[in-house]
Amino acid sequence: MKQDIIQTADDVIAKTYSRFPIVLERGEGCRLWDTVGRCYTDFVAGIAVCNLGHAHPGVSMALSKQAETLLHVSNLYYTIPQAELASWLVENSFADRVFFCNSGAEANEAAIKLTRKYFNDKGESHRFRIIAMEKSFHGRTFATLSATGQEKIRKGFDPVLEGFDFVPFNDIEALKNKIDDATCAVIIEPIQGEGGVHCPDPQYLKAVRRLCDEQKLLMIFDEIQTGIGRTGKLFAYEHFGVAPDIMTLAKALANGLPIGAMLAKEEIAAAFGPGSHASTFGGTPIVTAASLVVLKFIQSEGILEHCQTVGRYFMDKLLWLKERHSVISQVRGMGLMLGIQLDTADGDAIVKSCMEKGFLINCIQGHILRFIPPLIIAKSDIDALVACLDELL
Repeated sequence: MKQDIIQTADDVIAKTYSRFPIVLERGEGCRLWDTVGRCYTDFVAGIAVCNLGHAHPGVSMALSKQAETLLHVSNLYYTIPQAELASWLVENSFADRVFFCNSGAEANEAAIKLTRKYFNDKGESHRFRIIAMEKSFHGRTFATLSATGQEKIRKGFDPVLEGFDFVPFNDIEALKNKIDDATCAVIIEPIQGEGGVHCPDPQYLKAVRRLCDEQKLLMIFDEIQTGIGRTGKLFAYEHFGVAPDIMTLAKALANGLPIGAMLAKEEIAAAFGPGSHASTFGGTPIVTAASLVVLKFIQSEGILEHCQTVGRYFMDKLLWLKERHSVISQVRGMGLMLGIQLDTADGDAIVKSCMEKGFLINCIQGHILRFIPPLIIAKSDIDALVACLDELL
């Protein structure tokens, strides 16, 4: 059966992924099983998506109940789960308004469109350029890959869209020098994910906020990977004592169902009037019902505290590995968004060896091992993975 599934997929699915030769069939908590019965401890979580693990009973119950009631009616009408989810997000963030869509890329598209519309409505159409960070990742649609500071993401799609400038992450002087009369916003990940798990200096984001205020720029936080508890806070911006004007969410928002959200302050969100932007499937009853369960569970069941505690434990274990293995040059991250940088490009080989030993981990940039497990991961699971890495390294 395994080979039949792999062959079928290879024959008919677009070859945009280099997949590992396993067929995953079932999950529970932090465990996954393939079609031949092998068990894996999951340190990828669907790429920072399944924060509550797999087959979470509360999410499953919400899905089942909503599926029996109402799946989709479009945004021509009001629905209860969507209104309740938007209200929860507003009450628990800086924002006043929420726009729902289906993915992180769509959320960032909405943020880019809203920013340009806001300045157009103010009579400042000459201000349309957005400054993004080198090594950033904001998506793979044309607008979001144009805003992504990685050449490998943009390669082959020239000409990309006009209106994006890039500066090094963590360099406030470079940002200050890049701003001109056409600049309207800065888009930034509080912690860079796909770019290599890069954390900002303690005062950097505050300096960016001050600069945006002085220059009357919008500050956009891409929290698609860092949001929904991944760093030990509901949103990563809470660690840094700053709030953005616009924030984008996706990934863990519904623990595996496709949903994205763009949050904004009232004055800015007002630029989106009826007909200015839309999404047919944005915020359907079934995904918003699941998302509301996810958020309430993360907030009320000690998940954030567990993430902080276990994240510090995991960090200490990775630092212990660094002391033992000179091939590790850096350990970076926050909460349960951690990475170790290798001096060699053997990251992919280590990922494959870990999989053979029953651990799913991730490699980015060819030499950075990334660990983004479900937020419910146990210390014993971390111990087992670290022992495996110790042996492999």
